[in-house]
Amino acid sequence: MYDEIINEPQWHEECGIFGIWSKTASVTDVCYLGLFALQHRGQESAGIAVTDGMHVDIAKGMGLMTEAFRPRLPGITGHCAVGHVRYSTVGGSVLANVQPFLASFSGGFISLAHNGSLTNAQETRRRLENAGCIFQSSSDSESILNLIAVSQAPTVEEKILSSLEQIEGAYSLVIMTGDRLTGVRDPHAFRPLCLGRLEDGYVLASETCALDAVNATFVRDVLPGEMVVVDRTGVHSYFLQKKARRSSCVFEYIYFARPDSVIDGVSVWQSRYLMGRRLAREYPAAADVVVPVPDTGIAAAIGFSAESGLPFVEGLIKNRYVGRTFILPDQTKRKATVEMKLNPVQANLAGKRVVLIDDSIVRGTTSARLIALLRRAGATEVHMCVSSPPITHPCYYGIDTSIRRELIAAVSTEEEICRKIGTDGLHYLSLQGLLESVGDGMGERMCTSCFRGDYPTDVSECLAEAGI
Repeated sequence: MYDEIINEPQWHEECGIFGIWSKTASVTDVCYLGLFALQHRGQESAGIAVTDGMHVDIAKGMGLMTEAFRPRLPGITGHCAVGHVRYSTVGGSVLANVQPFLASFSGGFISLAHNGSLTNAQETRRRLENAGCIFQSSSDSESILNLIAVSQAPTVEEKILSSLEQIEGAYSLVIMTGDRLTGVRDPHAFRPLCLGRLEDGYVLASETCALDAVNATFVRDVLPGEMVVVDRTGVHSYFLQKKARRSSCVFEYIYFARPDSVIDGVSVWQSRYLMGRRLAREYPAAADVVVPVPDTGIAAAIGFSAESGLPFVEGLIKNRYVGRTFILPDQTKRKATVEMKLNPVQANLAGKRVVLIDDSIVRGTTSARLIALLRRAGATEVHMCVSSPPITHPCYYGIDTSIRRELIAAVSTEEEICRKIGTDGLHYLSLQGLLESVGDGMGERMCTSCFRGDYPTDVSECLAEAGI
């Protein structure tokens, strides 16, 4: 999906979070490496907080990891660290919103990093402000921090649990206090969070690819509504009282997660491969070659090729030196950005009927440009196959999406979309095909609200804010 490289409403990754508790490891270095492995989940800003139990040092900045930490990394040598890479979904892209957040309260200090988005954020913030809380950012994550700080519960664990009972929506959290690391996943398990083991400690991360990057052994995924606490005595588990239907984000498997990650026991790469095989069965195109939109279309295109017998070829080469936040001021330059980022391989396209595999279509503008690129390179036909159903509703759980009227599938028929993007054929993966491709029975426990509008939580506040 390449809507991300032009200045238009689009899907964006959520955030990546990482935490480490260790007796002897250089926690700053490990946290940095873990976040680097999660860079695909957020490119706007990054931050790391470290403690030795008595003092806290925090470093954060705008941009990619290499830019955000160019001035410095935290200088404390400690036993615990939490980190965050961010794409803003609630709150603007400014330094004040960069996480982790850090605050002092009667129980000591707390530093928090959050992946997700609260659906009762405004009501929660108003209530806290009326109670005298002061906010320094526009991020909904700061409301969680304030709820913990003002809680009258006797222990830190009880403060966290009682605070989370008051919020709705998506949250995976890593929380650092003086002598412990805490990870929490909301009762719906919208966002991923896993636990890994080091030789002398533990790590928490959004994806298993971050565990691999720091040579941690995967222990397990954090369960829906579970809070895990790591301290000198080991790992302790607690649960929120609030129960909910599991609704993990299906787009983690379609697009957001790295293909080498395993989420809730399911391989992301394998899921995408099976999506491609299912696409080929649903749309037996008369074509010569299968071409992916790199990178997220690759596994699905390999699956399509295996099922259909059509050869898989590289038809578009990605320029990896063009930044993901490349924004230009006018339409002509924005259009040129697609051609800077992706360039066709004429030898693989000229005179060929092409099946183009992409993970989704949001507004359709970039799809039209990609199809035009293939035609200029000599493709005689272009059939577009999409490894997700039509996106017809915005997401309110931590993904930055268009308002509904800007989603092409919400306002256009499939035939109209074909004409608008200039394709000879178009097929979206069926919802049933998608859910069956996410293995181990997980498909039936996915959030599919972006396809059906069946939101698993109350989103009336989000709709009111959008003027709906």
